Amino acid sequence: MIRWLLTRVRIAILITGLLQTGLTATAQTTKGPAWAGDFIVLCYHDVADIPDDPDGNTISVDNLIQHFSWLREQGYCSISIDDLIAAQRNERSLPEKAVMITFDDGYTSFYNRVLPLLRAFEFNAVLALEGSWLDAPKGSMVKYGEELAPRERFLSWEQLGQIADSGLVEIASHGYGLHYGNIANPQGNTQPALVTRQYNAEKGVYEAEKEYLKRIRNGLATNSDLIEKRLGIRPRVMVWPFGRYNVPALEMARDLGMPITMTLEYGINTISDLSRINRYFLEADQSLDDLVRDLRRDSLEAIHRAVQVDLDYIYDPDPIQQEQNLGKLIERIHSLKISTVYLQAFADPEGDGVADELYFPNRHLPVRADLFNRVAWQLKTRAQVEVFAWLPVLNYRMGDKSWMVQSEGRPASSPEHGIYPRLSPFDARARNAILDIYEDLAQHADFDGLMFHDDGVLDDFEDAHPDALNYYTQGPGLPGSIEQIRKNPGYKARWTDAKTRYLIQFTDEIASRVGKWRPRLKTARNIFATPVLQPDAEAWFAQNYTLFLDHYDYVCLMAMPYMEKADNRVKWMDGLVKKVKGYDKGLKKTVFVLQT
Repeated sequence: MIRWLLTRVRIAILITGLLQTGLTATAQTTKGPAWAGDFIVLCYHDVADIPDDPDGNTISVDNLIQHFSWLREQGYCSISIDDLIAAQRNERSLPEKAVMITFDDGYTSFYNRVLPLLRAFEFNAVLALEGSWLDAPKGSMVKYGEELAPRERFLSWEQLGQIADSGLVEIASHGYGLHYGNIANPQGNTQPALVTRQYNAEKGVYEAEKEYLKRIRNGLATNSDLIEKRLGIRPRVMVWPFGRYNVPALEMARDLGMPITMTLEYGINTISDLSRINRYFLEADQSLDDLVRDLRRDSLEAIHRAVQVDLDYIYDPDPIQQEQNLGKLIERIHSLKISTVYLQAFADPEGDGVADELYFPNRHLPVRADLFNRVAWQLKTRAQVEVFAWLPVLNYRMGDKSWMVQSEGRPASSPEHGIYPRLSPFDARARNAILDIYEDLAQHADFDGLMFHDDGVLDDFEDAHPDALNYYTQGPGLPGSIEQIRKNPGYKARWTDAKTRYLIQFTDEIASRVGKWRPRLKTARNIFATPVLQPDAEAWFAQNYTLFLDHYDYVCLMAMPYMEKADNRVKWMDGLVKKVKGYDKGLKKTVFVLQT
């Protein structure tokens, strides 16, 4: 039998200056250039003789010429959208060193400076147009991000007609009225409009899903119609403002004739998937040396150095004190050179691991404070870290006893007796409510990943919920009684494996619901040390280290000898690390949750 260790350890109480626990993972390198793939895409913006751009997106003519010259000298071949489509259809192959050059926003510099260079180098380019800027009358000011810019900074329709007729440039859409920041929360943060539900401060409500989707579709359709009307070309490429998108937006773009879209995400590109092309973003007046170094360097996964932060320690009923707490947190995260924050999204001031309230708007539980999105955004933009939303898998205070995990045959003397209740993942009501909660978070907050709490467990007397018993008979073909299953070693092994995989599948379903709104989501999941040290202990937890390594981006291993009451803590930790090293992906994907 086991000792249940489900009492939550508060990983980082940063505002008090006490770092109780840190999380780290070993850095790993992958052979080959970071941007190796079927083709590379470069993302430029404005071009000037002497860059003077507060946005930091402008490159000098001299540096652009150096970039183009180096690409040609190194054997890179400029490709077009037609080349990508032909390659995808197996009509012809891409050149060995294929590069696509893109320019966002539609500045007049494209006509005056870029187009002559494209002709001189015989390069192709993609030009993404933001229609609301082009549609403005001469002499007016347009909304340019958070600022205003003169209409004359952007191309005229006459210039665009000549550009389109050059045969070198693909005219793409950049949306209409979507290239700005929406008010995203009660605290007033602005976030990319295309992926953000707008917050109405006067009414204290968020934009409804139906209204949001209508706004996005209008922004995409209006721009395609405008470009077709003025240039006679209907765009077939969508370049997402700020590189941000979600699945509904992808589907809208496809339905509007733009199955090819471009992001600002990092990664290789293959012709098999053109629905979300990665682009290398050139910042400020980036030198040739920086470009060459980045294109040639091996891909490197930075050290995953993380802390787990309780929002309960940031929250304060006094807004001024709460902002002071947040400021101290950001300073501490920055000083510790943290790469990732696992940020609590549920309220648990009692520390019993049960989500009583949440820190974001949702359909099922009270909102202690609409705080998660504010803290996550401040961490991402000011501390420059990735943020994983940390939520329970099963432990929510909702429903009645019929929703809960049930046990059968557990003796009163069992050490497991009396652990806190969890919702049964087999109960459709509980399952759907949990999925709703995660999706509500995704619709109201900006984050990079999910960290599944340590409550996603079932022991060797669970789950005896009627729906679970029905699953055992219909799924793995087992008896409908835990007592009968436990008496047969073969049945028990199949039962254990089925429960482990069922919980994994449930987290898959959660990630799918979240990923609809937050694409390319990363996942991490807690695992106790016992199933790692003793694989047979899977029966006591429904956790399997091998399956976790294969399934999640990170496995958060609770390396806590004090909590485990180890006699020799150093020896215990050495044994745990040795065990992890014995797995193929062990050191690469395991985050050691350290207790101090």
